[in-house]
Amino acid sequence: MSLLYDDEVKIFWVLCGSDNNNAYLLVCPETNESVVIDAPLNPGELIEEAKKTHVKRILITHHHRDHLEGLEEIKKATGAEVGVHKADADSMMIKPDILMEDGDIVKAGKMEIKLIHTPGHTPGSSCYLSGSHLFSGDTLFAGGVGHTQSVEDLQMTFKNIAEKLYTLSDAIFLLPGHGKGSVLGKEKKDYIELVEKHPELFPPIPEISAS
Repeated sequence: MSLLYDDEVKIFWVLCGSDNNNAYLLVCPETNESVVIDAPLNPGELIEEAKKTHVKRILITHHHRDHLEGLEEIKKATGAEVGVHKADADSMMIKPDILMEDGDIVKAGKMEIKLIHTPGHTPGSSCYLSGSHLFSGDTLFAGGVGHTQSVEDLQMTFKNIAEKLYTLSDAIFLLPGHGKGSVLGKEKKDYIELVEKHPELFPPIPEISAS
């Protein structure tokens, strides 16, 4: 387990699951209220940390099984409600308690966590923005994007990344559903190079086009 701490939030970053998944526990240092993001298999280490806090909600980035196999165990241990974007609700292994939409904000202590709907990987795929941290699920990885079922879904993914994620601050730390973290500015720089080489394939970032 890794710990990120910047005075505004403590983030416990756990590697577990059936596909080398990342799961996260965000804790408000002032109130000890917390939020879990994603629920992979074998979440015991995350649960032990979560029990030291007051878990307000379990947030799911999308409905794929590898992000949900530990959900029942985490929910039972914490008693927290489960939130997911409404477009993925019917595909969940466990019925969610709260159906969320783009722009919805979850509060836990001093933390505010905003859902950013980025469909493509799944219809309800979402990222969660909390301060200077972006939890991107399988929408955006360090060096790539999540797989899709069609070319149209892939185009939708790139459009959402360009318009909803790459318009955020370059300094935001990217925390994906699998693999290592990154800085959003680095991923944006690589994407801009792709747009310049293949403008017919990759949608531009709005703020770049306007400049």
